[in-house]
Amino acid sequence: MTRSPSSSLTKRRAALMAGVVGLAVAGVAVGQFGYPSTPALAQTTQAPAANLSASTFSFADIVQKVTPAVVSVKVKKDGSAQQMAMGDEDGPGGEVPPQIERFLKRFGLENGPQGPQGPMQRMPRNGAPGERRVVGQGSGFIISADGYVVTNNHVVDGAAEVDVTTTDGKEYTAKVIGTDPRTDVALLKIDGKADLPFVKLADGAPRVGDWVIAVGNPFGLGGTVTAGIVSARGRDIGSGPYDDFVQIDAPINRGNSGGPTFDLSGNVIGMNTAIVSPSGGNVGIAFAIPSETVRTVVDQLRQNGSVERGYIGVQIQPVTDDLASGLGLNAAEGALVAQVQADTPAAKAGLKSGDVVTKLNGEPVKDARDLSRKIGMMKPGTSVALVVMRDGKTLPFDVKLEQLPGEKQMAALSGQDKAGHDVPRLGLQLAPAKSVQGAGNDGVVVTEVDPNGPAAARGIRSGDVILDVGGKAVSSPADVRDGLAAAKTENRKAVLMRIKGEQGVRFVAITLDPKARG
Repeated sequence: MTRSPSSSLTKRRAALMAGVVGLAVAGVAVGQFGYPSTPALAQTTQAPAANLSASTFSFADIVQKVTPAVVSVKVKKDGSAQQMAMGDEDGPGGEVPPQIERFLKRFGLENGPQGPQGPMQRMPRNGAPGERRVVGQGSGFIISADGYVVTNNHVVDGAAEVDVTTTDGKEYTAKVIGTDPRTDVALLKIDGKADLPFVKLADGAPRVGDWVIAVGNPFGLGGTVTAGIVSARGRDIGSGPYDDFVQIDAPINRGNSGGPTFDLSGNVIGMNTAIVSPSGGNVGIAFAIPSETVRTVVDQLRQNGSVERGYIGVQIQPVTDDLASGLGLNAAEGALVAQVQADTPAAKAGLKSGDVVTKLNGEPVKDARDLSRKIGMMKPGTSVALVVMRDGKTLPFDVKLEQLPGEKQMAALSGQDKAGHDVPRLGLQLAPAKSVQGAGNDGVVVTEVDPNGPAAARGIRSGDVILDVGGKAVSSPADVRDGLAAAKTENRKAVLMRIKGEQGVRFVAITLDPKARG
């Protein structure tokens, strides 16, 4: 006997909202540590699983082999606490995950049909204090026979309890071993098991055009399989300095967060984390965290419960065409050092403001993001070889990485912990233009932009030069802070800034939040 879809399911589907969405309310993904293979699954995923004959082509064999390791995830949270990101399939949810909200703004989709709060921001349901209830469902995959599971950080962030359900209907309680918000990766553990089916992370990166298969839990429907190809690599969706997403065109929907995307050998090439969509549903563009990033982060989470990142102590910015011309470079490549912080590895090694880092350990540095991502994925104590261009000369430097400081330490290093205390926060790091070679003599250079800050929302980018704030010329970060403080004192709702960028000089109005602090 067949049944028509329930009215509640119809309502849930009709409630999908516009924007770039985190793929789950809450979810779990599973990775690979390189444990000894088990007969249950690992041995069967080494040979190509698809019959490539044009008349009999099918993904059925590979799907049959990998789906036992793909799980559904239910996340519970105290009713008195804030809802999990993205809500659940049956009712309202919480706020959009930060990395997705930034991408929404980037595409001009932050104000969807649901009103000014944005397409994904819905009011939490009422719940009695202390009550635990399901607030999210997502996807995941098992990476070891003894029960390690990987998922997105935004899926389990703040969870009081995580339950994992396998395709055969067995349900387990999982413990959160560690999370890494910077890469949106989380590691879970199912206790008391030693014979679970698992899948492996791919050793190499996929090629653009390769077939891929996504398995997950869209809309809480359980194991669902879709197929497509890798349509791009190295995507930056504005979620942070370590963006390096694989773009795939397999149909991906809400509830797939933390789920795996496989190659035709059954290896995980990425963990699904976001889609771009004007309707809230799949339109063919999805993003997955590459397997190499998942492996690096998961290994540290398993060993330490947290991730340690390398740090050299410089503020860097992209090399634009204008800067390249001013610096005498042949191409707009590499990372321009805007500022070297005192008593850091870079300062000890002899790097200076105006240096352009062109190589790291013999490999070319494409841009500032490339350098930041590569350094951040290395462990403290690692020695790296940098090649920089200075005054037309190529110079080598050996730098020993230190531990990336916490936010308070970073603020102190950049001199912004107290200086801007009473100034509404812009989300910018600045340096006098005169101190940055090729930036000119007037104004203040933007060396780093917080993707969540009000300046980023107005299109201000690294490399832009702030010329005026509130009608007054500025030449130092202190001048900018003074201009903002004056606007706040006069109870202005916004301050007008004149900015020079790649597209010329323009005025930008920045809304001032009286509650925000620098």
